Amino acid sequence: MLGLILALAAVFSVPVWVLAALPGHIRVARDQSLHLGGYLPVPMTVRVAPAGILRVSGAESGPGEQRLGLGQSLQIQGLDPGRTRLDFRIFGLIPIRRMTVDVVPPLKLVPGGHSIGVVLRSRGVLVVGEAGINVAPGTTVYPAREGGIQVGDRILRIGNHEALSEALVQKEIEAAGQRGEPITVTLWRRGREITTQVRPVLDPQSGRWRIGLYIRDGAAGVGTLTFYDPGSGRYGALGHIIADSETGQPIPVRDGHIVRATVVDIDKGARGHPGEKVGELTGPDRWIGSIEQNTRFGIFGRLEEPLHNPIYPEPIPVAMAGQVRKGKAELLTVVGGERLERFEVEIVDLARSPGPDGRHMVLRVTDPRLLARTRGIVQGMSGSPIIQDGRLVGAVTHVFVNDPSRGYGVLIEWMLQEAGLLQPPALRPGASGPGAQNWQNLWVLGALSASRPQQMAESGVSCG
Repeated sequence: MLGLILALAAVFSVPVWVLAALPGHIRVARDQSLHLGGYLPVPMTVRVAPAGILRVSGAESGPGEQRLGLGQSLQIQGLDPGRTRLDFRIFGLIPIRRMTVDVVPPLKLVPGGHSIGVVLRSRGVLVVGEAGINVAPGTTVYPAREGGIQVGDRILRIGNHEALSEALVQKEIEAAGQRGEPITVTLWRRGREITTQVRPVLDPQSGRWRIGLYIRDGAAGVGTLTFYDPGSGRYGALGHIIADSETGQPIPVRDGHIVRATVVDIDKGARGHPGEKVGELTGPDRWIGSIEQNTRFGIFGRLEEPLHNPIYPEPIPVAMAGQVRKGKAELLTVVGGERLERFEVEIVDLARSPGPDGRHMVLRVTDPRLLARTRGIVQGMSGSPIIQDGRLVGAVTHVFVNDPSRGYGVLIEWMLQEAGLLQPPALRPGASGPGAQNWQNLWVLGALSASRPQQMAESGVSCG
């Protein structure tokens, strides 16, 4: 009896292990064939519902049902845009695995790589630090702290007004102080609103009424465009969320825009020191696009004019996750002026189960020209498109601090999902928000350079 139990356990554990390695949700393009890997150790039946959206390898054993024999591999092919479900059963009887598959229309995009200036205004103002008020020798007070305000909070309303800017917040504090009244402050903290009251204190040194905070109402810097969709006018850039440089908190978008930018200098990377691009805005008063979303996989909006790419003058196909492979690829970026260049890289690893952190592939720079000019991936290449086999497959997101020749990339499929460009219209969700994840060690947009007032450190992310 024990031997029979062990034999049955061995028979069923192998297919369970093989199917457990498959993702629970995948996308394929119409007419795309995808090999899901492995050879089945036992006969299996796959039920497809609804039928007609997807073709599964194997012999038909009934309406919407395919029979896969011993040793046969699992392959699927997209037939028509839509969503379908695959139910795997051993010997056609025992349910063992379920998978959802979206078949999406073929999509072609213009790859980016261009440097862009980013100006983002947040919803409310972010508390980035405390500033004690010296009211007398040896006496420092913190009115905001006493009122329960913390670094990382977002001020949504102050008094009877929406907190639209730093200047408005300061104006309301000054008015309340002159009246001798406390001021009501509405905060956003960890997904909920909090209301408190703070009494302004007169600062003897400046002669102004203060509550003891450093605040910021947005971010500005230079980043990299990833793609442009000629059909909708939508673009994607950066490959990851814009977060505040001091608190690491994601910045919810109130409004924003992008402008043209040029790279004027390169700070080369080294072990323990991620390098960076330094850029300046070439047309700060001329918007080339809006910023509508700031999400975990980049910023998205619409361009005011079509994007031209001299290396790829025509749109190229995009790759779903299953089409990306280890091996040679190229990235497009700017390392001097506004000249777009292509550089050789290698995809050395792919995540088996890509997740929301955007670290879906590991890249290694192999191009001697780029290694000589930057020593690899530097802060500011975030968003640079990655192209493999003539398809847009992803974008650079991170650089390894201890090895600047390597970094991470996000699969383009995830960026397109956030942009609302992937799924058929009936399945498209609403616009994605920035998410609640606190991105530690994430600095996307640099502040204005003190040594170069008209220049900004380009965006980038480092990781250990």
